[in-house]
Amino acid sequence: MTRKHTISVLVNNQPGVLQRVSGLFGRRGFNIESITVGESEEKGLSRMVIVTTGDDKTLEQISKQLYKLIDVIKVVDLSAHPMVARELALIKVNAEPSMRPEILGVVETFRAAIVDIGPSSLIVQVVGDSEKIEAMTELLKPYGIKELSRTGVTAMIRGMIR
Repeated sequence: MTRKHTISVLVNNQPGVLQRVSGLFGRRGFNIESITVGESEEKGLSRMVIVTTGDDKTLEQISKQLYKLIDVIKVVDLSAHPMVARELALIKVNAEPSMRPEILGVVETFRAAIVDIGPSSLIVQVVGDSEKIEAMTELLKPYGIKELSRTGVTAMIRGMIR
């Protein structure tokens, strides 16, 4: 059964690692829906969180191929466990002063924030799961979205360290 998988990949923090990991996905015909990379809790290591779609066999293939890369330390399918996943979006929306109270109502409902006010626009910051980001975007579309920037998903397994 095809479904979304969220994979955590612990890698050496070296030049070219991101290119090698993303290249592996491309060569094998696997799509990356989202990828985030940043330093991990261990000095010299970075964590990539990759969202991809496929069945369990595809995920097994991805994992095996990733482990063949010399800079890959650990691969974990986060979506196989209860997890916390978040994404951040900045949305620049048309907002003449007369429309701002209405837009502010939408922003407050989503526990989002206005992070910039221009003469005819607002920048809204929203943090949450992908569905929340998509819902917020849909509600802001009627006002006219000028620009949208999303970080991609970052995630962790809930609860105790194993």
